[in-house]
Amino acid sequence: MKLLAGNSNRSLAQAIGDYLDLPLTKAQVRRFADNEVFVTIDENVRGEDVFVIQSTSYPANDNLMELLICIDALQRASAKRITAVMPYFGYARQDRKTGGRTPISAKLVANLITRAGADRVLSMDLHAGQIQGFFDIPTDNLVAIPVMARDIKATYKTGKNDAPLMIVSPDVGGVVRVRQLADRLNAEIAIVDKRRPRPGESEVMNIVGDVSGKRCILFDDIVDSAGTLVNAAQALVDRGAKSVSAYVSHGVLSAPAVQRVTNSIMTELVITDSIEQPDEVKTCDKIRTVSVAPLIGEAIRRIANEESVSKLFD
Repeated sequence: MKLLAGNSNRSLAQAIGDYLDLPLTKAQVRRFADNEVFVTIDENVRGEDVFVIQSTSYPANDNLMELLICIDALQRASAKRITAVMPYFGYARQDRKTGGRTPISAKLVANLITRAGADRVLSMDLHAGQIQGFFDIPTDNLVAIPVMARDIKATYKTGKNDAPLMIVSPDVGGVVRVRQLADRLNAEIAIVDKRRPRPGESEVMNIVGDVSGKRCILFDDIVDSAGTLVNAAQALVDRGAKSVSAYVSHGVLSAPAVQRVTNSIMTELVITDSIEQPDEVKTCDKIRTVSVAPLIGEAIRRIANEESVSKLFD
């Protein structure tokens, strides 16, 4: 088994390698003068089971091309099996036609990865579960819920005088995800009813559930501009919530997300390291990161050994 890392998230790739006690494969993933991607693998991979670790986060197009070219290089070097490990799957929010003459970009990206030569895909918290069906190759979709649940239990220890926890979905579409986390924590759930007047903007319409006096934890898969989370947090406090924090799998955090979180009513935002973060995020007092390297590393080990991946979530 070999691990090959692109440039999108070297720190996570190294952490996965440390978990597996396996060094990253020596390779050069660099640019020509005109910014074209060039890949050279400096080790023999013939007959090897190779895992390419690459999140297709910002800059999404560059990181996607790196992934495709790494897969092509491995295929032409006669690797036995190639697994695209994508902790964050870019273009996942375009998973259906939302209007006339619009693309389904998630399917296009799935086709590109398959045609490049990947034999299977390992991802985490896809924005929509049906994206697994966009691939014509085996696909494993990990969930960060066990990691989040452990961190919440350690951070929000509940004594007899503490306000009860409530897990809140920032929209109707995330109810299933929120209920899975709430079941692990033996907590109640609430739902923020919102609408989007325009792409990238949200407006809270109503809160489903009694949040008065509760310690509310917003749980979602992606935080981009943070507008939805900030608006939802304010609405929860206005309805009587004692405190509000947020746990999100993928911290896309486009501008001005960090500033919004800093100025918000939320006590903290917890994200995973599925996306490499800039210094602005790392130094923000209200944003904290938990690692999913052990989760992904264990899934890679199980795939390589032909063991069950779903057992990770029992």
